[in-house]
Amino acid sequence: MEHLLSAFQVAFQPASLLAIIVSTLFGVIVGIIPGLTATMAVALLTGLTFGLPAEIAVISLIGVYVGAISGGSQAAILLNIPGTPSSAATALDGFALSKQGKAGLAIFLATTSSMIGTIISAVFVFMLTPFLGRLGLHFHSYEYFLLALFGILICGNLAGGDSLKGWIAGLLGLVISMVGLDTISAFPRFSFGMANLRAGLFLVPLMIALFGVPEILKMFNKQEEKTGEMSSYKIKEGLSILRKNPGAWLRGGIIGSLIGIVPGVGEDVGGWLSYWSAKSGSKNPEEFGKGSYAGVIASESGSNACKGGAFIPTLSLAVPGSTSAAVILAAFFMHGYRPGPLLAIENPSFIYQVAIFLVLTSVAMVFIVVLLSRFTVKILQFKKQTLMPVIFVFCVLGAFLVRYNVFDIRAMFVFGIVGFLLVYAKFPAAPLLLGMVLGDMAESNLIRGLRLSDGSVTPFFTRPISLFFVIIIALLIMSQFTWFKKGLAKIKGAIFKRRA
Repeated sequence: MEHLLSAFQVAFQPASLLAIIVSTLFGVIVGIIPGLTATMAVALLTGLTFGLPAEIAVISLIGVYVGAISGGSQAAILLNIPGTPSSAATALDGFALSKQGKAGLAIFLATTSSMIGTIISAVFVFMLTPFLGRLGLHFHSYEYFLLALFGILICGNLAGGDSLKGWIAGLLGLVISMVGLDTISAFPRFSFGMANLRAGLFLVPLMIALFGVPEILKMFNKQEEKTGEMSSYKIKEGLSILRKNPGAWLRGGIIGSLIGIVPGVGEDVGGWLSYWSAKSGSKNPEEFGKGSYAGVIASESGSNACKGGAFIPTLSLAVPGSTSAAVILAAFFMHGYRPGPLLAIENPSFIYQVAIFLVLTSVAMVFIVVLLSRFTVKILQFKKQTLMPVIFVFCVLGAFLVRYNVFDIRAMFVFGIVGFLLVYAKFPAAPLLLGMVLGDMAESNLIRGLRLSDGSVTPFFTRPISLFFVIIIALLIMSQFTWFKKGLAKIKGAIFKRRA
């Protein structure tokens, strides 16, 4: 209790509260702009916090981290262009709601779900950091590969009923992720002698291409000239929807927290897995992708819960759970903190501070986004002929600012055309993006695992966590076949008859 009270005293100082508001606002603005990631925002702010007191610096970094991940949902909902990779899953239903004139309601649901997911993850940080930090250590190359494979296979459930197209798109994303140097032996693949391709294709320009460029090209279609009329909403309406979908935000919060614990996976995977879980457990899965409230709630609570989950290995083991957490870990050391097994002994109140900072910044983020959304939703009132050229400029800037390389702009154009052709052929872009996200993780851990076992695949099936993933993957594949669905329906019918 002494450490908890000390953490509250630090958090509720006037300077701390001001830092929360300013840093969260900055993070939200960065998140809204397509191409500017949470990692970029945190890295930018890290240098500026060098001369600040340690507590103010930490709360500022957490504020911009929380704000950026949550702010990305606005661009996803309003323009179908995810502001950050973690908000890509939100675009599936958020943009559909926007076209129905419910953009304000969708933003409120996404933001509130972000807060709920962050608070759930803060509870994990607060209560279970030592135990769950050790759990993350049990994930080795075999488990990482199977986790990545599982993520790619759920593409079948993200394809709007056509599992084959989802798997094809996911595998295509996996192939695209292999462009460049092999992460283990540095062998060039698909580079064709070009130095830029040897460095690999970066995720942010491709994400902008797949989601942004097709929307810009649609501007030339006369049927796409008008946007839906905006309908007002009441906060009570949004809260009522949240009360009706407790499973979506609760499952999302738990899944996201657990995914965040696994180092190197990231918020985007947490959002996709939470979305898949909500769709699989829904009584009306056909509504997903067409404006489902549960889809927005699940994806946002899942991706934002990863933030707190990522802090668990960062604090307890000094192993960052995500790229943004890696930058924050460096900032912790810069300001005199020493994350690791001895943190609970040397500075126990710091763990409580991080948990409380997560909660306070997420609450501040809700108020900031609700106020900003009154202005951002007016974007939909502009004619697309006026709006899309401005969006195009932001897309180009977002692609260029990743590594200040003109080649990324060219890659954005090429893959933008690919994305437009995918839309024309009715292939979903989301699985392609997910395949690119997980490709490097799948390939490097498969090679590393085979080298550790001298080429034997036995550890992939004999280790307890690996065996669990193998069973889940097998069930996931079989669930897409008609004969399995019919058999499962017969079993359910037999059980209900016995109960009756």
